[in-house]
Amino acid sequence: MKKLRAVYDREMFNPKFLGYFVNHVFIIRRGLYKAVYENRHYLSGKLLDFGCGQKPYKKVIEVDEYIGLDIEKSGRSHKNDDIDVFYDGKTIPFKNNFFDSVLSTEVFEHIFNLDDILNEIYRVLKPGGYLVVTMPFIWPEHEIPFDSARFTTFGLKWLVKNKTNFKVVKIKKTGNYVETTFQVWINYIYQVVLPKNYFLKIILYAIFFSHLTAVTYLFSAILPKNDSLYLNNVLILRK
Repeated sequence: MKKLRAVYDREMFNPKFLGYFVNHVFIIRRGLYKAVYENRHYLSGKLLDFGCGQKPYKKVIEVDEYIGLDIEKSGRSHKNDDIDVFYDGKTIPFKNNFFDSVLSTEVFEHIFNLDDILNEIYRVLKPGGYLVVTMPFIWPEHEIPFDSARFTTFGLKWLVKNKTNFKVVKIKKTGNYVETTFQVWINYIYQVVLPKNYFLKIILYAIFFSHLTAVTYLFSAILPKNDSLYLNNVLILRK
């Protein structure tokens, strides 16, 4: 059972062919993996993975040192996480200009004092260093009650330019209107319609609903393109 769960967890963050059949978050996770992979060249030297959890993208990032930071009290268990250092939610316990680069994936929506934390990351990042961020735009509430915000690209640009000293290098979106709509529908089926038993969920999803992922990409290819509704923000910021 543990080995099966480990395989499933890998598929959750780096979904491949198997994900079509057992991964109800294939669409959003595939977009996130691609975003991190395509922007990995911004990450170098001594890296801080801010809100690291299981460090799901560590294997695709080549750096000299990889340090994972997380908060001890959150809306989920840290049982399977790979955390090097805990912090108090206010002060990152490293000196000024300590890191060459910072990665933070699917974390900022859980931070109520986001501008303060961005400035903390700025403090520990070396001049010229990069911060790579992913943050959901459309996604259900999770890790309750530690779920604080969703930002549009315009809101993020305003926050960075007016509340921090970071320079915006790039802001992109993952997912489009069709993919987002289908991903939310698939997620509803998995979380609400199917029974709560973990492995029974996977089996029933694989048998009855896995084809929805393939249908998503088919419709996304043939229907008009629009990304005003999307899944995730991807930000590249520079100190």
